[in-house]
Amino acid sequence: MSDESRIREQICATGASLFQRGYTVGAAGNISARLHDGWLITPTDACLGRLDPAELSKVDAGGQWVSGAKPSKTLVLHRGIYGNDGEARAVIHTHSTHLVALTLSGVWREDEVLPPITPYQVMKVGRIPLIRYRRPGDPQAAAEVAAQAAQVRGALFERLGPVVWERSVEQASHVLEELEETARLWLMTHPRPQPLDAAAIDELRTTFGARY
Repeated sequence: MSDESRIREQICATGASLFQRGYTVGAAGNISARLHDGWLITPTDACLGRLDPAELSKVDAGGQWVSGAKPSKTLVLHRGIYGNDGEARAVIHTHSTHLVALTLSGVWREDEVLPPITPYQVMKVGRIPLIRYRRPGDPQAAAEVAAQAAQVRGALFERLGPVVWERSVEQASHVLEELEETARLWLMTHPRPQPLDAAAIDELRTTFGARY
């Protein structure tokens, strides 16, 4: 199996897994992956639970659609992330319930939507900034994410949900899942838990190389 075929299968398997577990619903969300000659991205208005490897959109290095179904309207967002974070190999955007709810109820801070309350949040996710509401597909929102892409692993769109990126589709999925779980924990705990202190975070940096 070629690298491209393997990545097509990974995108579809990840989409099905996220859909089955309620991280996305209907035709919401999109996934992309970098290739040596461009990108693969899920088609516009496609259900992540029912993706066909052969129908994934292929886009060349210049951003031109070359094969498959019509690419997602978030293509500009994905390309901006890849262009500003040379290590990013995969991007996932969903409308995950608890993260959207977080933007409706009030994030912790605009530059860090959740406080560091668990070690794996610090190790696997890091700081996640808020992107204030703009319509889906707005290029200005994409530009705001791209400008921060080299410093963080993701961002949270107000009323729309998270976008995360990593070195593979699988790793990006892990970031998304940890982020959504942290939002769920934060929303369900009363009173709110205290953040990990500076000493605890420094220990995670020293021991595990956490980028926080």
